[in-house]
Amino acid sequence: MAFPTIFSRVLSLLVAGSMASVAVAQSTKEPTEPAPNISLELNNASSTEAGGCQLTFVVTNHSKIGLSQIAYQVGVFDAEGIVRRILVLEFGALTGGKTKIALFNLADQTCNNISRIIVNDVAQCTLVEKSETAQFCLSGLSTKSRADIEFGL
Repeated sequence: MAFPTIFSRVLSLLVAGSMASVAVAQSTKEPTEPAPNISLELNNASSTEAGGCQLTFVVTNHSKIGLSQIAYQVGVFDAEGIVRRILVLEFGALTGGKTKIALFNLADQTCNNISRIIVNDVAQCTLVEKSETAQFCLSGLSTKSRADIEFGL
């Protein structure tokens, strides 16, 4: 009757090994990235009748923290990759959970001559609650582009 005893031991070892594999798999999962505080999307870039470029941005405050003022300094690169201008995009107040659309006109630059736009820095980040720092507006920022122009950090 050694066969059932050996079979029981082998079965026990297999079950224990499977449980250990599941525990290792669960402990090695990559941590998920925290949700962004602010998302900034270049939603559209359209030519104006005067020959300029109108940029449409969508900004969303994903946090519960209200902002009485938010603005970003951006760099605009031409088709050859040369920085042609640095400007400030002012979005004004943005309460927690709010999405806002803002239009910015570049009167003397055509859209097809803009290859990319980068967020260079936070120009202004005034929080309604003083418990957070201005770094809140940059360290928790995510960017996206739906236009033909690259947009990022």
